Amino acid sequence: MYIRSNYTVNMTPRFRVLSDDQIVELHHATLEVMRRTGVQVEEPRAIEVFAKAGCWVDGKRVRFPSHLVEWAIRVTSSRVVLCDRLGRPAMALQGERAYFGTGSDTPNIVDIETGERRPVRKEDIARTSRLVDALPHLSFMMCSGIASDVPAAISDIHHFEAMVRNTVKPIVFTAWSLENLKDIIEMAETVAGGAEALQRNPFCALYTEPISPLTLGPEATQKLMYMAEKGLPTVFTPGLITGASGPVTIAGGLVQGNAEMLAGFVLAQLIREGAPLVYGGGVLPIDMRTTLMSYAAPEFMLAVCALKDMARYYRLPMFHFAGCSDAKTFDQQASLEGALWVMLAALNGGNLVHDMGYIDNGLTTSYQQLVTMDEVVGMVARFMGGIPVTEETMALDVIDRVGPGGHFLADDHTLSHFRENWMPKLLDRSNYDTWLANGRLTLGDRALQRARHLLATHTPEPLPEAIAERLAAIVARAEQRVQRDAAGS
Repeated sequence: MYIRSNYTVNMTPRFRVLSDDQIVELHHATLEVMRRTGVQVEEPRAIEVFAKAGCWVDGKRVRFPSHLVEWAIRVTSSRVVLCDRLGRPAMALQGERAYFGTGSDTPNIVDIETGERRPVRKEDIARTSRLVDALPHLSFMMCSGIASDVPAAISDIHHFEAMVRNTVKPIVFTAWSLENLKDIIEMAETVAGGAEALQRNPFCALYTEPISPLTLGPEATQKLMYMAEKGLPTVFTPGLITGASGPVTIAGGLVQGNAEMLAGFVLAQLIREGAPLVYGGGVLPIDMRTTLMSYAAPEFMLAVCALKDMARYYRLPMFHFAGCSDAKTFDQQASLEGALWVMLAALNGGNLVHDMGYIDNGLTTSYQQLVTMDEVVGMVARFMGGIPVTEETMALDVIDRVGPGGHFLADDHTLSHFRENWMPKLLDRSNYDTWLANGRLTLGDRALQRARHLLATHTPEPLPEAIAERLAAIVARAEQRVQRDAAGS
């Protein structure tokens, strides 16, 4: 028996970009931008809320006292819990816990049968939802497309119906307008069993953005205020492009994006103190040769990881990126960039990690990328488990028992522990002759096979028929509204 004193354990590998001093400097710079420059607010009701709270209002320009911003950060919860469709806790967005899911609103998809890139249809969103429901390492669903075969004005309502019918996992959704958002929340309340049940056990969160530079647009602001009034989770993060809608330097982009975000946080907390919000977002570089955003640029990775450092400082849950690539098809570039993102997100401790399956600069969803990134998350999860160092794992008695020149294959210690090693379902570890005999399949071939197999064999838990009918009625009502608006114009 011995006593161990002052012994520190690394349960996982650790990673950060910014020092403590840099974080404080960026925070103070953000406060100065909000005090001196302020933001343009396009929603009159929000301007009234800001003015009443002591902000300086000049027309639509709102400037913020620093103490008000810091108050809003303090009263925003450090954790947001999302449940599944059945009301069971599924994701606790807090600290360094990382959960991975798909991205949102790509116009294109790689057809799972033909391999051709084509516009997204509603059935694709249903199919992707079923696949996410089946994949073991993905925790939440974003729609992964914009359906082209439904009325554009209410495609977001169709997206939500397709998702909630085809997965029990939590949903992060987008809404085109306040009116559509109200329909979507009505659908969510129907599924959850009422407004109070949804607020207590939310299975969905809204994603919406400020407009860079430094603008709270009318639609996003109205939606943010509505969600705050309801007490429902909102991801409110910028999609800033450095060198275009923000400063070209990463630090400048971080300051501006932070100011845009925190302006929304102030508003939400003034509407309802304690409103659940998720921090984070995109500070993407523009490729000046193509004028496209790069989803896999090292500068983007640095910026997102730096935002997690800020989120950690503020004690706020973080909306992160992973599993995405600028490659135009699933190839070596797609798997390389996507896997690097997954490892960074895990090391960085991002909480709500989205965009799994994105390729083509965020314009296309790929089933092969999605399935492969699910495998990568499993591999990275094992890496993040670290190395337990105990008397059992150091195996001194085992080493002594086997001794020089022996082997460990038949030892009981090996039998007890070998299953702790991660085993792939998709990546190939066979020898060359076996690989040839199995058809010389590439990673892309195996990923496509796995996606097709899961879609053919997995059936998500269905909605009760009465609830499904009620959702269909809400969608039909929205379609009638669009038809009336079109006739009126």
